[in-house]
Amino acid sequence: MRSVLFLFLLLTAPFSALTAELKVTIEQVATGSGTLFVAVCTPETFLRQGCPYAGRAEADSGETEVLVRGIEPGVYAIQAFHDENDNFDLDRNFLGLPQEGMGFSNNAPMRFGPPRFEDAAIAVDAGGGAARLRLRYFD
Repeated sequence: MRSVLFLFLLLTAPFSALTAELKVTIEQVATGSGTLFVAVCTPETFLRQGCPYAGRAEADSGETEVLVRGIEPGVYAIQAFHDENDNFDLDRNFLGLPQEGMGFSNNAPMRFGPPRFEDAAIAVDAGGGAARLRLRYFD
């Protein structure tokens, strides 16, 4: 049994060493109610469901940190939203505009709709990293 456990640890150790942690600091959180959700997305999953990495934290008014673990090194874009009523959904008004705060890495501009992946892209290396983004509220 020990040899099986040792073999498992030996084979999985290199893979776990290839993942990183990303500390995402979210600024301008309007209230301390609800939860902040962060998704770290590939070009294919950006602005969609199914981003490969995610984290969440209870909201703190002003600034909140969310830690996302197990990220493979690469280029990603971060999308975040403040689920103030904890219904696990980004609430929208009848026009489709968000009623809860949202933001993107690099504070990517949202001129006439959502930002482009290229504007929000960040690199995550094996050593991990940190990113800051600002929430925007549209109500």
